[in-house]
Amino acid sequence: MTIIIGLVAVSGCADSTDEAAAEELVDKVPVYIVGTEPYFPPFEYADENNSNEIIGFDVDLINAIAEDQGFEIEWKDLEFDALIPALQSGQIDMIVSGMTITEEREESVDFSEPYINAGLSLAVAVDNEEIKSLDDVQGKVAVVQQGSTGALKADELKAEGIIEEVIYLAHVSDIVMNIQSGRADFMINDLPVTKSYMVQNPGVIKIVDDDIQSDSYGFAVKNGNTELLDMLNAGLANVQADGTYDEIMGKYF
Repeated sequence: MTIIIGLVAVSGCADSTDEAAAEELVDKVPVYIVGTEPYFPPFEYADENNSNEIIGFDVDLINAIAEDQGFEIEWKDLEFDALIPALQSGQIDMIVSGMTITEEREESVDFSEPYINAGLSLAVAVDNEEIKSLDDVQGKVAVVQQGSTGALKADELKAEGIIEEVIYLAHVSDIVMNIQSGRADFMINDLPVTKSYMVQNPGVIKIVDDDIQSDSYGFAVKNGNTELLDMLNAGLANVQADGTYDEIMGKYF
């Protein structure tokens, strides 16, 4: 975390009393570096009108929490599987990137209270009539986002000898392209993200199983950073109570 120091200007001639008063008005604003993988609509993605600006559900929500708790944010663009190592090494202060709370990840980071339910779904090309549920993927090829819970589920299926191969890619758009090209037969991904892609790109893929696994997203901080974690939880509770959370939900879902 960095601290930005802002000084309040004092007009006219200043004596020692004025200087002392000015020092009392020094505003210390905590700035936290937030790591995200901004290719995960509708949670975080680049604004089509300004590719340098990250927008999305997570962005609006953490900005509302920051305003409520009196801190500011600086964004850092990282690949999803690099987020936890960056947090542990101190490159970032928190992860805000549609990250599912899992027991394995809880060994490496501390999670906030869950802020949204986001289970796993199975999707195929829109003209695929062979796969209708998870029961139909025997011998098939899965494509998933590297480091995701969808990848973990696909790994389980491969270890059990159910599927033949797992392809790991960084971004949802690349995952869908592999389904379109026939390189992969199906994708396992977070349900809200898959639904959002379908709304933005109709007629490309379809969901055939939306109840593979029930999951929740949380914000992540370095193990033991209770000060930041308490602020995130308090801010989340406040924006949920005052209706801000519902407004953001309505905007993206």
